[in-house]
Amino acid sequence: MRKPETAGREKPPARLKTRAEFLRAAKGRRLRTPCFSLQMHANPEAAALRPPRFGFTVTKKLGGAVLRNRIRRRLKEALRRAPALSARPGHDYVILAQPAALTEDFAKLQQQLSKAIADIHEARPARAPRSPNKSPGKVTPTAPTPTKD
Repeated sequence: MRKPETAGREKPPARLKTRAEFLRAAKGRRLRTPCFSLQMHANPEAAALRPPRFGFTVTKKLGGAVLRNRIRRRLKEALRRAPALSARPGHDYVILAQPAALTEDFAKLQQQLSKAIADIHEARPARAPRSPNKSPGKVTPTAPTPTKD
């Protein structure tokens, strides 16, 4: 049996599959848009070895299985068709769906996805170190000790 013709079809992006891969990405950088949140984890040792990988998370808060699958399919297709995707080799990306992903115009969804992937790689200023707490904390008044006269 022959494989169906795949001419003109793009290869789908590599996927994250295990829970550990999703948890590793959750510890990396984050970026929020109206339609999704993007998490990214860089693995410099694997940069030359593997293409960028993507995972999708659509929680039950968003609805039943039919709705969740529709949102996931829209996000996957937006990723596949996104213009000038700047995903880097050796990086893992997790896309966490928001309710707006279902109703947003598809072209805008593609633009948000392309922009989010580009923005998550931009250098951001380091956070200033936290100053030690200068407040004295909880002060409890002490009752005077009784004295013997």
